[in-house]
Amino acid sequence: MGSLFAKAEVAARFIRGRCPWMNVTHHHGNIKDKPSSFYSQFQCIITGLDSVEARRWLNAMICALVEIDADGDPDPTTIIPIVDGGTEGFRGQARLILPRITSCYECSLDSFPPQRLFPMCTIAETPRLPEHCISYAFMLEWPKIFPDKKLDADSPSDMKWVYDTALARAEKYNIRGVTYMLTMGVVKNIIPAVASTNAIIAAACVNETVKLLTYCSQSLNTYMMYMGSTGVYSHTFVYEKKQDCPVCSNAVQKVTVKEKTTLNELIQSLVNDNDSSNHNLRLKKPSITAAESGKTLYMQKPPALEKMTRPNLDRLLVDLIADGEELTVTDPVFPGDLSLALSIFFE
Repeated sequence: MGSLFAKAEVAARFIRGRCPWMNVTHHHGNIKDKPSSFYSQFQCIITGLDSVEARRWLNAMICALVEIDADGDPDPTTIIPIVDGGTEGFRGQARLILPRITSCYECSLDSFPPQRLFPMCTIAETPRLPEHCISYAFMLEWPKIFPDKKLDADSPSDMKWVYDTALARAEKYNIRGVTYMLTMGVVKNIIPAVASTNAIIAAACVNETVKLLTYCSQSLNTYMMYMGSTGVYSHTFVYEKKQDCPVCSNAVQKVTVKEKTTLNELIQSLVNDNDSSNHNLRLKKPSITAAESGKTLYMQKPPALEKMTRPNLDRLLVDLIADGEELTVTDPVFPGDLSLALSIFFE
């Protein structure tokens, strides 16, 4: 096997070779490891990230950099445009986000279907598809064999172990179709890429960036979809700003619950992809504090604080907070100190 290089390094080397007058600095790492000062140095940011979670985090980071004046208006000098592109087979999209001005990525979260999940009982007991075998390998077997090691989807050795384990299970149940590429796709939720679609969307993103930096033409307003399955067709439309967006607005989310609702049930409703009653927030691991009293209701970490607040999970909300009380929610989908404000009302 030849030498392995990070994608960022390879891309930077290619650009320097094609355009030697350009200065390109590559970075290899997790976007969440970079401080806000790293992102604030740019005039424009082009994103082509590989997950909804990564896009949400970066969108929230750039929105948080916008400074608001005394009148409640965003300071134009602190707005960093985001040009986001993504592809899915023969379909693609490019969009322009002006933080605090246009709709942001979080505003459009409702338009993304929840990630496909398989029932755990099927994965463990009655697999029928190659995806079931792969899910069994990395969801059940990996934690059992490597309890102290987190699966690294970017590690060839880790992914080879998952593939071998999934293949062995598939052979046991006479299931065909487990391949290394499918294993990568299931673990990382990868959708096969089409080179022509990638080229079209990349060109659209670069074109928008040139317009933003040079003012040579009207910028995209605000969303372009490319549909290449049955022909070459694109459609542009304005994605409306969500007035109660938890990221780009200052609105307090109003949530109505039954009086018998426990704190744990509230948390699960905030996490549930399909819970439309709570604004489809799709949080990951929310921690909650009562804003007015400062009382910590539940913290996911550190472990000592999680253990101390765990008894609150089974308590009724009416015993913890007053009707209409505001809660402060933090979650890994939001960077740093960014938090979500919820007002809880009982019915």
